[in-house]
Amino acid sequence: MDGEDKFVPARILWMRRWSPRLLSFRLERAPGFRFVPGQFARLGLKTPDGVPVWRAYSMASASWDEYLEFYSIVVPGGAFTSQLVGLQPGDSVLIERKPNGFFTTNRFADGRDLWMLATGTGLAPYLSILQDETTWQRFERLIVVHGAREAADLAYRDEIAALRAHPLWAEHGHKLIYQPVVTREALAGALQARLPALIRSGQLEAAVGLPLGLEESRVMICGSPEMVRDCHQALMERGFRLSRLAAPAQIAVENAW
Repeated sequence: MDGEDKFVPARILWMRRWSPRLLSFRLERAPGFRFVPGQFARLGLKTPDGVPVWRAYSMASASWDEYLEFYSIVVPGGAFTSQLVGLQPGDSVLIERKPNGFFTTNRFADGRDLWMLATGTGLAPYLSILQDETTWQRFERLIVVHGAREAADLAYRDEIAALRAHPLWAEHGHKLIYQPVVTREALAGALQARLPALIRSGQLEAAVGLPLGLEESRVMICGSPEMVRDCHQALMERGFRLSRLAAPAQIAVENAW
């Protein structure tokens, strides 16, 4: 398969602006598009001169949903998102026929706690992972740590809280812990520092009430390249290592842009 056979048009079904900087949208899902929670799709929009611009977006929807949901930052003047914000339900986006990526829980050896560290739209793959029944069955604790500059950028808070009562895993709902982090303003219940600093100081563990340990913790990191690099380094200082399919360990990383 090559050239234009690799992608197909998909209609926009729904759009939501969380803030001027953040947008979610849903696309119709082709019957043959199957993915593992944590994977991403390549989406394309054609510029006015007809040249497609491609961006990678993690699926935020469940692997069994009839649509594909994505969570995007709006980049002022960005080649992709400046066009995306002008679209409406019924318009189309190009999508590659097959998903990509290895940011999935099956790359880990078994552990007790799954830590999902995110900044900004790096939250997206965790929204899909948290809608996978096996995630709730496999781990004793599911810790979502979402960092943002301002409280208004903490999207999906209500949706994450509602997951505890989902009928497929309601008996495991107590396992979910949500810890917000806001760096530029005070918010009740939120930590106020960069994630790498919170890891190094022990504040993150204290707030969550669980240790970050090699034996019990499996850590996923998704966000800006700087955040991913610095959190990875902070964990490596504790002896954590990057997990690979051939050599399972404790850390998985993915850049959100």
